[in-house]
Amino acid sequence: MTEERGWKHSDDPHIAITAKNMRAMAHPVRMQLVGLLRKHGPSTATRLAAQLGLNSGATSYHLRQLAAAGFVEEDEERGNARERWWRSAHRMTVWTGDDMADEEPETAAGFLRSVLAAHTLVAQRTLDAFETMPRDWRRVTDLSDQGLQLTPAEAEQLTGELFEVIRRYRRIDHGGPAPEGTEQVSVVVHVLPDATTTSEGETA
Repeated sequence: MTEERGWKHSDDPHIAITAKNMRAMAHPVRMQLVGLLRKHGPSTATRLAAQLGLNSGATSYHLRQLAAAGFVEEDEERGNARERWWRSAHRMTVWTGDDMADEEPETAAGFLRSVLAAHTLVAQRTLDAFETMPRDWRRVTDLSDQGLQLTPAEAEQLTGELFEVIRRYRRIDHGGPAPEGTEQVSVVVHVLPDATTTSEGETA
């Protein structure tokens, strides 16, 4: 899913997470459905079900729930009497209300677990195809991590700067052919406070 817990930018069509729609999205299948629509463009429940190994009835149910929460919408230009086409209603999802994590911590944790599960699936699919990937793409595949000593304010600043760098690069655009030589690339950003350290900086 594109830019979960991202940073709002004035020219980015986005949907802000609320307690209500966070509950609707806190499901791994729904997270994947939105991700597929954002990455590959409009599709039908049948096609999406085939990609996820589900039946079309279950997929249609999840799409309706996502539509009710404002994440997806019908693509009436493509739909017909036999099948409904769906598209993502926004380019990204933005976490703007950190107070929700205080008010509904279980819902927030469930939502973030679904985000993490979606990110893990993307990485697994890439590694499954790694051996047959063109050499240039194998060379740039990266799963690095760095340990930093930061204040909360510095961590927030770091996240903002990372997203500013990402925004300088070409976004996926389903409106026309992809520029020659390009492929779709997933960039996943995790800023993770060390869970083994307490807020006072003492080892738990």
